[in-house]
Parts: sequence; C-alpha cells; structure tokens
Amino acid sequence: MVVVPIPNPSGDPASEADAAPSPSAAPSKSNDWLCYSACGTLLAGGILLLTGNRRAGLLAALAGTTLAMLDQQATVRTWWNALPGLMDDANRMIGQVQNVVQNVDTQREKLRALVER
Repeated sequence: MVVVPIPNPSGDPASEADAAPSPSAAPSKSNDWLCYSACGTLLAGGILLLTGNRRAGLLAALAGTTLAMLDQQATVRTWWNALPGLMDDANRMIGQVQNVVQNVDTQREKLRALVER
C-alpha cells in the first residue's frame, strides 16, 4: 500500500507538517514474516493438493488461510461487519427470483389452458 500526501492548498507550512503521513501509516516490517509464511503455506498447500496429497494440502491451506487472516485483520473485520448486509441482499434476491419463477409458472399454466381448449 502506498501513502500519497495530499498537498495543502493554503500553503501554510505548519499544516503541511500535520498532513505528512505518520509512521504508523507505513507498512510495518514486523509483520512481513507473517505475510511471507502465509504465502508460503498457501503455496505449499496448493502444491500438495495438485500432487494428490489431499489431507496434507488441505491442512496446509487451512494454516495458510489462518495466517493470512491474522495478517489482514482489518480486512477480515470489514468483511465480517459487511456480511449481514450481504446476507440480507442475497435473501432479497432469492425472494425476487422466487416471485419470477412463480409468475413464469402462472403464465405457463395459463398458456397450457389456452392450448388445451
């Protein structure tokens, strides 16, 4: 992730110092090992799955996924918080599809009644 400073249109140097990115906004070097281990474990799990070692591949993929989730906690938290809204949208969409199928079924029955006359 790249942090791009936004220029200050007022030209006030004091507020420009406030707009500079903080050190906490830069990616931390301490979590690089977590990212590398997650990538390596996921890669190893994929290779094990491709070579036919299902159990070991699934276990390695599970471990890699867990490490990736630990590395990306903010993203996982955002997705987790968005999940109820997505479930509501999916439920609404399923209801709309059911209504369309019922309308098609009603039209099919009407058409069948017309043809049978």
